[in-house]
Amino acid sequence: MPAVLTDLERRILDFMVQYLRTHTYQPSIREIGEQFEIKSTKTVSEHLGKLAEKGYVERDPSRSRGVRILGEDLSAQTVSVPCFASLPDPRVGFGSEGVEARYAVDRRLAGAKGCYYVRARGNEFQGVGVERGDFLLVEPTFPSAIRDGDLVVVVRDGGPELFRYSRNGQHHFLQPGRIEMNPVSAESLDHLQITGRVAGLYRRFEETPVAVSSTTH
Repeated sequence: MPAVLTDLERRILDFMVQYLRTHTYQPSIREIGEQFEIKSTKTVSEHLGKLAEKGYVERDPSRSRGVRILGEDLSAQTVSVPCFASLPDPRVGFGSEGVEARYAVDRRLAGAKGCYYVRARGNEFQGVGVERGDFLLVEPTFPSAIRDGDLVVVVRDGGPELFRYSRNGQHHFLQPGRIEMNPVSAESLDHLQITGRVAGLYRRFEETPVAVSSTTH
């Protein structure tokens, strides 16, 4: 596994990737500082140094833009999508601690901004037809956008869970992904903290597993 990035380190790296795709050259240390409201260029340089130590960039300290990004697809036609080992909890943020890989996905397939993958590691989503090894592409959503049959992420006291949504008249029903859980019913979706909807599913039909690393997919 690659070295874990702090949330700020990940945001700086993402900014550098997007800047390079747009301008074809790297942002300067001063521009990075302005983006993240860091007044000290020394502090920005220290963050870049941490990224270099963790193997995400190579640096030439003698040049303001002397940074080369490693292990990222820099094509303008793709977007880097994080993949989590389990459903991330938005109450504690989407930092890099739970990210097991990042995949370069065609922008036309990546879903809305803020989307992410989650990989089914076992049978935790078996109740809604998701098999071990499946990759679910989850995009942010609102209750008003949910349609009958959608797979949705709902945050409850125990954390985020995956459900299949259905409606019967004025009643809303959620079939849990975990077979040991009981179905949930509600009179209004506004009473539920729905944070995401599954926009796509990737499933391999061969036995060869998908490699999980920090490289693109």
